[in-house]
Amino acid sequence: MGKGSFKYAWVLDKLKAERERGITIDIALWKFETDKYNFTHHRRSRHRDFIKNMITGTSQADLAILVIASPPGEFEAGISQNGQTREHALLAYTLGCQADDCCVQQDGRQRNVNWSKDRYEEVSKEMDLYLKKVGYNPAKVPKVPTSGWTGENLFERTGNDHAPRQVRRSDACDPPKRPVDKPLRLPLQDVYKIGGIGTVPVGRVETGLIKPGNGRDLRAVKSVEMHHESMAQAGPGDNVGFNVKNVSVKDLKRGYVCGDSKNDPPKGCASFNAQVIILNHPGEIHAGYAPFSELILKMDRRSGRKLEDSPKMIKSGDAAMVKMVASKPMCVEAFTSYPPLGRFAVRDMRQTVAVGVIKSVEKKEVEGKTTKSAAKK
Repeated sequence: MGKGSFKYAWVLDKLKAERERGITIDIALWKFETDKYNFTHHRRSRHRDFIKNMITGTSQADLAILVIASPPGEFEAGISQNGQTREHALLAYTLGCQADDCCVQQDGRQRNVNWSKDRYEEVSKEMDLYLKKVGYNPAKVPKVPTSGWTGENLFERTGNDHAPRQVRRSDACDPPKRPVDKPLRLPLQDVYKIGGIGTVPVGRVETGLIKPGNGRDLRAVKSVEMHHESMAQAGPGDNVGFNVKNVSVKDLKRGYVCGDSKNDPPKGCASFNAQVIILNHPGEIHAGYAPFSELILKMDRRSGRKLEDSPKMIKSGDAAMVKMVASKPMCVEAFTSYPPLGRFAVRDMRQTVAVGVIKSVEKKEVEGKTTKSAAKK
């Protein structure tokens, strides 16, 4: 194909811009099966210009496999202050992903891979230190030497290596607990208009259940599918598309959250209070630095003990309780009520400035809006 070292990525990339530029931009879902589980693989961009798409994909995942480039210079760049390996590991933890393993990649552009045990152990040691700093338990995150180019150690062991095979490692993971007893929350990833069917939003069920017949008003769910197969119902963890009647594609956008209008429906937030840790900001953060509306108190980041009420500013390394007001409408929830919608990251200057957990939400009370499509009925 003449695509060199990114020929396999080229096969999975669908957008014209992705294939022309040789980089992954948007996210995509691919299904694969093992002896134990059915997996949905989220392919997402590793390029820093498209980190927003990476966040969208990671927020929908249960497990994270961190692929690390080990050649000299590449690993050091990825783990540097503004490196993408560092930021991806941090965002995965912030967004609630369980770390499955780290794939330590040898140079995929070499046909005869020069496996270096010393380099593998050096990279593994550095990653253990950083993963512990982020919040993961390094002892529960195996390091698997692999080659994406040749496929070594993905399914079969290489030589006398006793490291686990990557796919077998994924099979050994325990499934996460699913909050099926909570009201429905389904953040939208995208919305499509399909000929002969109509409006089809797609997204991942975070809590509750969705099934045909959900919604006893004009905007009822007509059908639910996952990987092009009809489902009687879908629950937390399922990546689904569902057909809704009397709703135009123009009325829905990525980031909207679907719920049951009769059972604690989701609402937009006017503001929310959150516990944050400032990670990487070159100066001081004052009240008014969007979206920080008010600095309530500063606390010890390890013990949670209050240090100061109404601080004038906070800086990198500080932990604080703050009030936040989003510049655009958004739907969030308290972490104790809906954990998947209770975590967030603040980004500015092409880097992650802060991460946080939502403690309480002031909801917007709005009157129900009838869409143009529904109004015609």
